[in-house]
Amino acid sequence: MPLSATTRNQLKAVSTATLCTALFKRGLRNQFIQDVRPLNPGLPTMVGEAFTLRYIPAREDLNPISVFQDRAHPQRKAVEDCPVGAVMVIDSRKDARAASAGSILVSRLMVRGVAGVVTDGGFRDSPEIARLSIPAYHHRASAPTNLTLHQALDINVPIGCGDVAVWPGDVVVGDGEGVVVIPAGIAEEIAREAVEMTAFEDFVTEKVLEGRSILGLYPATEQRTRDEFAEWRKVRAR
Repeated sequence: MPLSATTRNQLKAVSTATLCTALFKRGLRNQFIQDVRPLNPGLPTMVGEAFTLRYIPAREDLNPISVFQDRAHPQRKAVEDCPVGAVMVIDSRKDARAASAGSILVSRLMVRGVAGVVTDGGFRDSPEIARLSIPAYHHRASAPTNLTLHQALDINVPIGCGDVAVWPGDVVVGDGEGVVVIPAGIAEEIAREAVEMTAFEDFVTEKVLEGRSILGLYPATEQRTRDEFAEWRKVRAR
């Protein structure tokens, strides 16, 4: 099923850390994409369904710079085909020596209404991308040359990105810490649970800042804590 507006909004209101905990409770321990960082940590939380692009190591006789003149080139086609509201996730083999994309392609994704872009490699023109309003995540800036070290091959197939398996349609959430991938079939229940967890964590944080010990509070092993949390939620309509 497509990601509902309710689930999308719930996921925008929780952290990737909380989502990882909810996933961990279900035995999913490897859903946080490793070694990628937001170019602009101040942007709103990124949420969307994965639309994937896969690179392989380039073979020089098949991947000269002239391949970009082909209107059906997988990289160019992916930029034009990525659905509105989706997140483009790129398998660059954790190799940032060549750029996964640059500011022009990321700008095109932004203008088309794509929710964000993630690569386990790197972007060129990273200062320009950081000034755009589209969330973008990468390992590090790529050299402006070496354009043909990667060869774009497949669009919207299962990929690996930062040691995480990503299937098309999985739900991708990114915040100031990084990016987590939620299997599509459990996205709604994970979102609901994360909202509940966030309410409790906000309550706990408030009490800790008031000077309360975490013992009996976090986790809520005392009835007093459970009663106070219930009253706290009622007062704050949460």
